[in-house]
Amino acid sequence: MARRNDHTREELVNMTLEQVKNFLDEHPHHELSLRKVAAMIGYVPSTLVNVFGNYNLLLLHAVAQTLDELFQQAELCVRDSTSSQQALRNLAFCYLDFATAHPYRWQLIFQHTMNGEDLPEWQTDRIDNMTGMLEALIGQINSDMSGEQVLEASRVIWAGVHGITLLTVDDKLFTSAPVDGKALINNLLDTYLNSWHK
Repeated sequence: MARRNDHTREELVNMTLEQVKNFLDEHPHHELSLRKVAAMIGYVPSTLVNVFGNYNLLLLHAVAQTLDELFQQAELCVRDSTSSQQALRNLAFCYLDFATAHPYRWQLIFQHTMNGEDLPEWQTDRIDNMTGMLEALIGQINSDMSGEQVLEASRVIWAGVHGITLLTVDDKLFTSAPVDGKALINNLLDTYLNSWHK
């Protein structure tokens, strides 16, 4: 068993999050525990509590790491677009693709709860970055919208894309013929984009 001083705090954080990430590549988070994570890196659970504060915050750091990766991929998808409309589609497709490639990590983002504690600012900033990207695109596409209308439209579109993604990842679309999640997203976005340009 490694001793606390065998690694710096930063090394422990990186080692732990790497192990959690590797675990979530193959298994859902509810199969994980503080004791299991500690064993993976050769430390006792109390060491991880000293480093992260509690198991809940350890998982929140794993969520933050996932959001950072999703944001980086989203930025690339939006940057490579030829128009704001195309960027909106690419952003939605990126969300679906990321969730499909990393289902257990993606699910943890939405299944993790703070158990009554306030969300740390470093996490709310990450969420604001993701939602802000969507809001900016909608504002560019329809400049006549007020800030409140942009906010509402962004949440409706995100809820629709999220629902399609969730049902695709869980294979719960309940259709007799195969349905492509991207086709459903296109249907959703076409409806919105057409309504904005009447």
